[in-house]
Amino acid sequence: MERRKALGLIAATGAAAASLTAAPAFGAETARAGATAQHRGKGGYTFALDKTVKRTSVRFTNRFGIQVAGDLYVRKGARGKLPALVVSGPFGAVKEQSSGLYAHELARRGYVTLAFDPSFTGESGGKVRDVASPDVYTEDFSAAVDFLGLQKGVDRERIGVQAVCGLSGMALTAAAADSRIKAVVTASMYDMSRGISRGYQDSYTREQRQKVVDYLSRQRWADAEKGTYARGSHEVPFDADNNVAPSNLVLPRTLPADADPITTIFFDYYRTERGYHPRSINSTTAWTSTTPASFFAFRQLTDLDLLAPRKALLVAGADAHSLYYSEDVRATAPDAIDLLIVPGADHVDLYDRKDLIPFDQIDAFFTEHLA
Repeated sequence: MERRKALGLIAATGAAAASLTAAPAFGAETARAGATAQHRGKGGYTFALDKTVKRTSVRFTNRFGIQVAGDLYVRKGARGKLPALVVSGPFGAVKEQSSGLYAHELARRGYVTLAFDPSFTGESGGKVRDVASPDVYTEDFSAAVDFLGLQKGVDRERIGVQAVCGLSGMALTAAAADSRIKAVVTASMYDMSRGISRGYQDSYTREQRQKVVDYLSRQRWADAEKGTYARGSHEVPFDADNNVAPSNLVLPRTLPADADPITTIFFDYYRTERGYHPRSINSTTAWTSTTPASFFAFRQLTDLDLLAPRKALLVAGADAHSLYYSEDVRATAPDAIDLLIVPGADHVDLYDRKDLIPFDQIDAFFTEHLA
């Protein structure tokens, strides 16, 4: 089933969410057959901390004055000035999930790594909770570079970025505007501005795009009148009558028997023991309903020609529904951007499947381009 139909399914299930079974209690076993159980770490992490790696909770401030929460990973006993990586996770995830796993695994390979919660989410600051902006999120990457470059154990001339899924577009955008970022790797990349404002595979018609803009505009009046911020779909679906049909959940609380493959793979990560976290928007709730407005207003990836002579590597699953984003981005700057396709991997496999994530190739890329 196509993603636009999947979104319609989520909209249909979201309205009835209150009557459905609640999401699994944190740390509880899921009863869903086929869910992938992972060895969880202490403190709500979806992975265990290796005895060779030290993790430290840190805070830093971006140029908008928002305090960003992060975890700093470093291999115990490390000496000298080390290369460093800013690590972000998927859109709506937190540092205890996929970004933390990447940061942990790359720290084992000798990097100082910083996984962070984007502004307004997780443990980061921002008065309005669970709102997203491509501008602010792009700034979070540069603020993380500020922080890393001030650490005595970091070589500030060897700082890169590892981004996963929906924050990847912001990572590449940040790198194009911040030459301190010497190399970028993405996994399962999404261009959230394109996806939110145009639909999956640019499926929105001109009429549908206008309907979404009208819905967001009316919602601003509703929020202003109530003095609160309603929740709603960041990718706005349509019903059978071609009317906007937003949901108050990113994912249904229970997976319908006829769920499409895309909804299923996200559910099997965020809504099961495999990847569930109580601070993750995707695991528990939805974004503020007017969040899409910023992604209609601000484009990403517009200045990728400024990456050169620096390099980026886009890693994508051969079976990923999102592969086209990486293919299209690579085509815009083939001299600066390489594409690595992982056989047998779907989009979510690259969140946490260590048997499929090509860490050796990622390490080799950073070793070469952060030299």
